[in-house]
Amino acid sequence: MVGNGFKVMNYFPNGKGFEERMSPFFLLDFNAEVNFPPSELAQGVGVHPHRGIETITFAYKGSVEHHDSKGNHGIINPGDIQWMTAGGGVLHKEYHEQTFNRTGGAFEMMQLWINLPAKHKMTPAKYQSILHTEKPKVILPNNTGVVHVIAGEYMGTKGIASTFSPIHMYDIHLEKDANFSFTLPSNYNSGILVVDGDIEINGKKAPENHYVQLANDEGEIQIKTTKKTILVVLSGEPLNEPYVSYGPFVMNTEEEIRQAIKDFNDGKFGFLED
Repeated sequence: MVGNGFKVMNYFPNGKGFEERMSPFFLLDFNAEVNFPPSELAQGVGVHPHRGIETITFAYKGSVEHHDSKGNHGIINPGDIQWMTAGGGVLHKEYHEQTFNRTGGAFEMMQLWINLPAKHKMTPAKYQSILHTEKPKVILPNNTGVVHVIAGEYMGTKGIASTFSPIHMYDIHLEKDANFSFTLPSNYNSGILVVDGDIEINGKKAPENHYVQLANDEGEIQIKTTKKTILVVLSGEPLNEPYVSYGPFVMNTEEEIRQAIKDFNDGKFGFLED
């Protein structure tokens, strides 16, 4: 459990060294579908700091509400995304949205951290609210599915999110018996999360709620489905920079980590009521 509202599987980091393997992506937590009963108590993660990263939350089932110390507030419903740039420092909290919390029901979420390049570590914090209806999309041939382009580019369609390093991020919805292929830069680190459904990728099966790490090879990525499927494709140019992580902080040196802790304790991340 993360807080009292997110029951997650942690796909990475998974042992020292894997951070470099998926750089610039740093953490992937997936809350596979779980049923939360109705509650009058707030469920989620209380006020906590971040520095040096971006946190991206995907909603698939249920709703999440966000507040941060820069005055940003948002509610993400199924299909929506919240993209928070912590940059030089921010406090935030995430809870089940109040109406959903009182009624309960199916809950499925994903959170991703993206490491910021050294030159952008201290960029001002910001918040991007991305509605599902606003995502640029590409309809696949024969209506076999849709590629929603969150970041980067797919088939000439550019993503909606602004990023600090080169990234491709796709939210892909496929019909049963879909069969399509695409390519990603071989020098990028890439992976696929099977959120719902079931796929065969380059001839190997990947069932629901599994994460597939792709090799840095040239060539097509072939996807076949056996049922309706939702995938998240992550692909990014590695930063190739030193990093030091400590809880919610990801920086480049231990001194920067010590400074982040001091700045947090000195109240420089602002104030947010829990």
